[in-house]
Amino acid sequence: MLSWARNSTIYRIERRMHTERQLFDAIARKAREKFEGISDGQVRALADFAVKFAYDNKALDDKAYAEAASRSGMRSGRSRRAVARKLSQKGIAGDTATAAAAEIDDLLAALVLARKRAFGPFRKVELDEKRKAKEFSAFTRGGFGFDVTRQVLSMSRDEAEERLGAGGGFMA
Repeated sequence: MLSWARNSTIYRIERRMHTERQLFDAIARKAREKFEGISDGQVRALADFAVKFAYDNKALDDKAYAEAASRSGMRSGRSRRAVARKLSQKGIAGDTATAAAAEIDDLLAALVLARKRAFGPFRKVELDEKRKAKEFSAFTRGGFGFDVTRQVLSMSRDEAEERLGAGGGFMA
């Protein structure tokens, strides 16, 4: 069983980064499927072994995962709040998630979202009340505050493109 846990851990880690909780849950779930009649204690022992094996081989690092996920989140138009929430859902400790998400520039992320959805300065249609409500709602659901939303929606296209270009080599 330990050999299977080691091989399964290698297989998973080779394919994508995992958080500690994701790896633990995946190994536990697969162990229950693979080994008929396995006890909860054995499942937990296998999952703990897998996590320890990954840490020992420096293949598991929640801080690095959080930093990479927050950079990716900003590039795809997610707010600091949304990224921190997503990291917490994936099992990253609250302080680690908050620290990683603190690096996100909400204005830049909101501009990326505006460009993706053709909102604000990237709007292709005339602004009416229905469209304005739709845009505000999308930014709110995305975790952006009122000030950031108002700032993005009031920018000219040139200002927005200049700000996106000045994002430190950042492109969505």
